[in-house]
Amino acid sequence: MACSVFIEKERVAKSFGTELGDIHHVGSTAVPGLAAKPEIDLLVEVSEHRNQAARDASMRALGYVRGKDLSAGHHFYRRDVDGVRTHKVHVCVSDHWQIERMLRFRDLLRDDPVVRQQYQDLKLELEANNRQGIG
Repeated sequence: MACSVFIEKERVAKSFGTELGDIHHVGSTAVPGLAAKPEIDLLVEVSEHRNQAARDASMRALGYVRGKDLSAGHHFYRRDVDGVRTHKVHVCVSDHWQIERMLRFRDLLRDDPVVRQQYQDLKLELEANNRQGIG
């Protein structure tokens, strides 16, 4: 997984040019030992959102579809292969509150085996009981 994360970071970085600050691996696949779908989540920090049409076109060329903005300053892209979600990319301006939240949660799960296990148990329980998908 680490190699594919590195490759995807390199591919995605080209879409952001000089506004790119950093790209973080987040989500369950970023936490060793945590049960996870084979879906890579990236968090891209940008200095600002500019030239969005060019960025969207560049991401589209990489197989990504722009989703709705999740909040002001928080853009979202998804990539599916053969009908299966393989990647999600969150794009936030550098001072956006979601950056700290996502990184702090990832780091908590990496550092605390008890919390990681509790989170995994909850995820697996919710998945087992979810017959309707996401509404």
